[in-house]
Amino acid sequence: MGETLIQKIMARASGKAAVMPGEIVTCAVDLAMILDSGGPRKIWPRLEQLGVGIYDNEKVIVVADHFVPAADPQSAAILKLTREFVKKFDIKHFYDMEGICHVVMAENGHLQPGMFCCGGDSHSTMGGAFGCYMAGFGAIEMSGVVVTGDIWSVVPETIKVDWSGAFGEGVAAKDIMLFLARELGMENAFKVVEYGGDTIRNMSMMERMVLTNMAAELGAETGLIAPDEITLEAIRAGGTEPAADALEWRSDDDATFFAEHNFDARTLVPQVAAPHKPSNSGPAEDFEKDKIHVDQAYIGACVGAKLTDLHMVASVLKGRQVKSGTRLMVAPSSKKIMREAAADGTLATITEAGGMILPSGCGACAGLGAGIIADGEVCISSTNRNFQGRMGSNDSFVYLGSPYTVAAAAVAGEIVDPRGMLS
Repeated sequence: MGETLIQKIMARASGKAAVMPGEIVTCAVDLAMILDSGGPRKIWPRLEQLGVGIYDNEKVIVVADHFVPAADPQSAAILKLTREFVKKFDIKHFYDMEGICHVVMAENGHLQPGMFCCGGDSHSTMGGAFGCYMAGFGAIEMSGVVVTGDIWSVVPETIKVDWSGAFGEGVAAKDIMLFLARELGMENAFKVVEYGGDTIRNMSMMERMVLTNMAAELGAETGLIAPDEITLEAIRAGGTEPAADALEWRSDDDATFFAEHNFDARTLVPQVAAPHKPSNSGPAEDFEKDKIHVDQAYIGACVGAKLTDLHMVASVLKGRQVKSGTRLMVAPSSKKIMREAAADGTLATITEAGGMILPSGCGACAGLGAGIIADGEVCISSTNRNFQGRMGSNDSFVYLGSPYTVAAAAVAGEIVDPRGMLS
């Protein structure tokens, strides 16, 4: 019987010849990523209580991205503790205010096909774009991982999602995910979503990362994309050589899937999700008739402010101005992306149109730092979730869209279909 990609990864990690969906296995963790938010400040006290250290200072990666730059004394204290933890345990890979963890991991060549990785953030699923297992775990589970280097897991079933055809104008990977949140729902626990088809094969790595990142919004354990030459190129760009068996990690042709779906990308149009769930989505053009005034348009987060995303924003803004009464905030996903966007003129296009550039970090996506919204305000955002109170006040309203759609709303001052500004 053929095996799915997740079965192969978990068989390797558990030291077994083969595993079956529903089986409980103990897996060796190739890489454990913890953050300033739920990492050292929650894990360190447990290490002290147990009188233990960490299992491998090369495999435990620490990223400071949620409370950066410090906006208050509490944030500063959290960052100080994080830096002290890194020194105490001689952590070899520490990224301090370099950008959002999931993007930084990719930029620095930490991910390889076939790896089994754990992250202390729900959107650690983004790593699955590299053909490896990476999922998010809470502070208690990550404490165990950091100490032992192992974690138990149920082998998930796989939902196969294939897309064919080329995108139309103004459509991006984010639109796929807002569509899937509606079509597949947000309750796919103990499932892996594996994306395939020629649409996916023709995507850049930055766009593929949107699909695996937002597997979390589908309620899945993680998202996966089988590696190919684009994967290998992305690994090399991070300063690492791909593993010799990198291209061997894929589902067998005769593998059994929990469900299989096939969609045509040529029929997909720009999507918008209304408050307060990503599954409250529909075509952007359907929102135009409601004339929804936008107080803030936000380009940010791991999923929505990569270099390709900033290029989408600039393509809409070039020669235009942000509408009076609407503010456009842009927080590039990493300092590297910030530098690249400055070098190619993208940031200049954004600022000339009236956009404001914010520091790289999780920021307003997680309701932290600059860019949070007040009672009654409406924000349209390129981030991954729009739960009530996610970006500030519990009485605010967050809509989700692609970078094209968010930029178009900034220009129009209300939610519109971005294609009218791209033709």
